[in-house]
Amino acid sequence: MAGERAAEPVARERGWTPTVLVLLAALAVAAAPLWPPAAGLFAAAVRLVVPIEQTMLLVALALAACTLVGWWAGGRAAGLVIWLALAGWVLAQPMPAEPAGYAPLARGWALVLAGAFGLVSVAAPRQRFLPRALGAIGLAAAAALAAALATGRDPRALGRVLTSEYARRAEHSLGRWREARADGVWLDRGGARGELAARASATAEAVAALPPRAALLAPALAGLESLAALALAWGLHHRLSRTRIGPPLGTLRAFRFNDQLIWGLVVGAVMVLVPSLAALDALGVNLLVFFGALYALRGVGVFWWWTADKGIVLVAVGGVLLLSVLGFVALAATLTAVALAVGLGDTWQDWRRRSPRPTG
Repeated sequence: MAGERAAEPVARERGWTPTVLVLLAALAVAAAPLWPPAAGLFAAAVRLVVPIEQTMLLVALALAACTLVGWWAGGRAAGLVIWLALAGWVLAQPMPAEPAGYAPLARGWALVLAGAFGLVSVAAPRQRFLPRALGAIGLAAAAALAAALATGRDPRALGRVLTSEYARRAEHSLGRWREARADGVWLDRGGARGELAARASATAEAVAALPPRAALLAPALAGLESLAALALAWGLHHRLSRTRIGPPLGTLRAFRFNDQLIWGLVVGAVMVLVPSLAALDALGVNLLVFFGALYALRGVGVFWWWTADKGIVLVAVGGVLLLSVLGFVALAATLTAVALAVGLGDTWQDWRRRSPRPTG
């Protein structure tokens, strides 16, 4: 049967490097409150991107769900006990007491997401990772919304909780950064150092004003964070366990998905642009951000395909040159726009099939 085939023991997958790098990135994000005070400005920006700052909460519960699916399909019970115990320990770790409501929100979403991913994996054992993950995120979002409506809670309260949480994070990291400035190093207003200090101050003011906007985009950001956490858990499971629960993750240069997802962007654009649908602006913006990020990542995959193994060098050199001319914000916006355009173009042009991959 399909479930038995999915659970067939196989040799451990090779290629730990991408998984380890993503795991280190997740740990770094979780440790952002502890970054050195001099990096407080960057830490504040990073902490506004992830709705659930405790990234390992998502990863641990998702990994436990993967192990449970593997056990259900015939895997070993010992591994299930270990990962369930670890997930329980992570779930019980303390979280910020303020703002009220954030801790239950984070734990609840992690549990619902892991449960949804497990259900989707059992129902479709042959499905590849991305359709499973997108289905699980959609199912978890629907379940969370239904629970909120059934209990009579205003879904807009989520925005207020996250706005307060984002404000707490920004105040904490920016406060540490301002303390680092007080040593006098940043007080020089002459020459390049003075210009750098002025830019840093302007950036700090901009970051301090971001919490309400970040809260508005929280659904899309939570979806993207959840997708990354599920991918990390999937990769870890298939390297730590001899039981497959589905096909392995592909490489970035081969990243693609069903072209019907373009309708997510279309619907989001309609909600934002049509005046009579102004009440749906927030939903439209979140659809644009979520699906736009997927298409931008697809564009990066196409670029990697075009440049073969020289992609890292080209990105590094080009990034340094453009950074000196445009600045960080303009550079990030430019690269994102280019990647999005290439990803959207791939929907119709299918760049990687029209031309063979170049070689060294």
